[in-house]
Amino acid sequence: MKFIKKSHSCVRLEKDGRTLVIDPGNFSEPDAAVGADAVLVTHEHPDHFDEGRLRAALEANPEAGIWTLKSVADQLTAAFPGRVHTVGHGDTFTAAGFDVQVHGELHAVIHPDIPRITNVGFLIDGGKVFHPGDALTVPDQAVETLMLPVMAPWNKISEVIEYVREVSPRRAYDIHDALLTDLARPIYDRQIGGLAAAEHLRLAPGTSAEL
Repeated sequence: MKFIKKSHSCVRLEKDGRTLVIDPGNFSEPDAAVGADAVLVTHEHPDHFDEGRLRAALEANPEAGIWTLKSVADQLTAAFPGRVHTVGHGDTFTAAGFDVQVHGELHAVIHPDIPRITNVGFLIDGGKVFHPGDALTVPDQAVETLMLPVMAPWNKISEVIEYVREVSPRRAYDIHDALLTDLARPIYDRQIGGLAAAEHLRLAPGTSAEL
């Protein structure tokens, strides 16, 4: 499987000539989802869900579909009948040749005064990859590669480190990193890499790795 990092929380996974894209939001490239055979969206916040990017993907590939939770699906179903699939915690499905399990139900707490929205994470190919969206969800099975939300208004570095320890992946790649400045990156790299008990990796947008 090939992992291609796009900006912020958007990732592309390629396997057997097919492409799965997760969370092409408004911080990611305008064509982040173009060429996808399937798109997964974890929740409705615009840095993860951008209707224009999804429209570009579905219009470019008439066979492409979207799998997401109800709050996002409700905004897209009328425009793309039969191509938008609503999923929730515990569901399993196959999209673009990838086996997907859905984990989690709620977004992390931003502030007690802000109501929590729904959020799901996607476990790919039996634990090969886990993308949690905006939550620190721990799947009930082993994870090989964790997509790690490294910087967000709802987390702090101690929580990030403890999350990696709890999931205990073989490796963790930074995502949700558009707000992390170059000045701060060495601090995060040193602390997560030194304390999280997993290989901590970072890719620049547009670069890739084999998983």
